[in-house]
Amino acid sequence: MMISVQELEDKHAQAWDAFVLAHPYGSPFHMLAWKRSIEETFGYTSKYLIALDGNGIRGVLPLFIVRNLRLRRIMISSPFAVYGGVLADSEEAKTALRRHLERLAQSLRVEYVELRNACPEQCLGFSRLSRYVTFTQPLSSDEGAILRSIRLKARNMARKGIKNGLTTRIQTDDFQRFDALYSTNLQRLGTPRFPRSYFAALLKNFQGQIDIRETLHGDEVVAVAMNLYFRDRVLPYYAASACGKNYLAPNNFLYFDLMRAAGAAGYQVFDFGRSRKFSGSYEFKRHWGMAQKDLPYEVLMVRARELPNVSPDNSTLQIGMKIWRRLPSAVTHIVGPRLIRYVA
Repeated sequence: MMISVQELEDKHAQAWDAFVLAHPYGSPFHMLAWKRSIEETFGYTSKYLIALDGNGIRGVLPLFIVRNLRLRRIMISSPFAVYGGVLADSEEAKTALRRHLERLAQSLRVEYVELRNACPEQCLGFSRLSRYVTFTQPLSSDEGAILRSIRLKARNMARKGIKNGLTTRIQTDDFQRFDALYSTNLQRLGTPRFPRSYFAALLKNFQGQIDIRETLHGDEVVAVAMNLYFRDRVLPYYAASACGKNYLAPNNFLYFDLMRAAGAAGYQVFDFGRSRKFSGSYEFKRHWGMAQKDLPYEVLMVRARELPNVSPDNSTLQIGMKIWRRLPSAVTHIVGPRLIRYVA
């Protein structure tokens, strides 16, 4: 049957989510809960594309129009997400979505389109970006098996956290301590903070598929993580630890405790998320010994001749990050949520 492509309508909402849940490369970032969270918080315009024939949905592509730091329009699938890109059940559906995307990008006069694919099978044949990798680890209901699967150094640090008496508290609506610790950590890294409304939107829209785990030393919160649960996997998506508490090994305990809790609950995969190659977070995750996989992101150049340089070797970016680290927190709390929307 002939495949046509159109934008998402309300009548397709339930079928969209069902298609994403059934697709092998589906992710929480393809779900409409992500769309609602991003729209409610940042006000980006969405262009959610559906490939249809007489039998129903054959493919989907979530897209948002975003302005970058140069205040030029780009399209991303999807902003603030690790994974995105096309989900299709046939080459015909992929081809139809590609052709529609190319026409749409030209008509909207965007600079470029970035597709954050998780797997090569999603690729549409555009230029590849080779910046990021993701790490995953099989889970087990056997705590001992999880410990044995971790490399020795990370295993010893997880045990150190246990010996230091660290405990866990679960939150599903109270994100104040998470927000305070995570925002402080972002400033230390030279990165703008998210608006509080973003975390509130995620907790509301992903209800039943999200939680916050607080790692406690006595009554003090020393590490936090906001986690997404999707099908058989858990993703610790946003995480931070308190400054000066590394001697307690809170980060290692936090992730190990999440792994054993998720394994006991029947989840099969621990998804450690995206890291830029050879960055600090990349080195931390690599020491856990998890499976490492390149993320085959793609870029369709439309009006732009080159991509902006957002790598650590960009001297202008380095200067901006140094300045941001030194700003009073009162300033970054006001300016950060307004600035972060341009670095999606």
